[in-house]
Amino acid sequence: MSPSVSGRLRAAALASAAMLLTGVLAGCSGSSSDAPKASQKPGRSGTAAPSASAAPDDAYRRWGLDKPLAAPPAPPAAKLLQDAGTGAAPKVVRRIPTQDKVVFVTIDDGAEKDPQFLKMAEELKLPFTMFLTDSISRAGSGYGYFDRLRALGNGVDNHTLTHPNLRTLSADAQRREICGQQDALEKRFGTRPALFRPPYGNYNDATLAAAGSCGVRALVLWEVTMQINDMRYAQSDKLRPGDIVLAHFRGPQELKGTSMTRMVTNMLRSIQAQGYTVARLEDYL
Repeated sequence: MSPSVSGRLRAAALASAAMLLTGVLAGCSGSSSDAPKASQKPGRSGTAAPSASAAPDDAYRRWGLDKPLAAPPAPPAAKLLQDAGTGAAPKVVRRIPTQDKVVFVTIDDGAEKDPQFLKMAEELKLPFTMFLTDSISRAGSGYGYFDRLRALGNGVDNHTLTHPNLRTLSADAQRREICGQQDALEKRFGTRPALFRPPYGNYNDATLAAAGSCGVRALVLWEVTMQINDMRYAQSDKLRPGDIVLAHFRGPQELKGTSMTRMVTNMLRSIQAQGYTVARLEDYL
């Protein structure tokens, strides 16, 4: 082989090696602009786990919304319960008197403890109020799950010890159910709840007397119920300013295969489609 041919072969080999090394280094950096990107949009039949690398501003897309949740207006200076005295019969609240285009999400019981909902609540900065039943909330991972939701700024309130129909109980039995959960929640979270929701929305004068005797200031009912895919309205065929929405900590077994996050996405899409956003109930009470 002539020296000139040998030199050309060595030069070609060196160039090929250099190109190979460049490709290996680019692959290790993970910065190639041609790398495929995983889809972050959940399907209609279920909510996919969000990508950890997605920007926070994209959270609404990753949880199936068409736009971010609008920030609620500043809460009113005058609160609904500001003149309510301690020990008096609680005020019964079905809807918040406001002209603001806001609704209030409340979630009951505590059966489902979906870790994806923890991520959803944090990433969407979704305000809601929890009404927890002791016997249900203790099951599985227990109150630790609700500790984490509370740490995001969401309220924890009273939904009795065992979820009975209070109207079927004596006054003493009602007091044990309501005040027992007041004590349990205060011991767990360090704060005595101001709000109470009777199971099934059933109550009587004995309920109000028992709740007032252990520090409850408002008995909170609702005007709208979240189903699996959409809402059911008590007084209208659409949302109204100040509506309180009832949902539940439920999973695929109770929701016919639908996840809790998918149910919440359906609820938020309906709220947004009607021109509303979600505000924190405690800010208006």
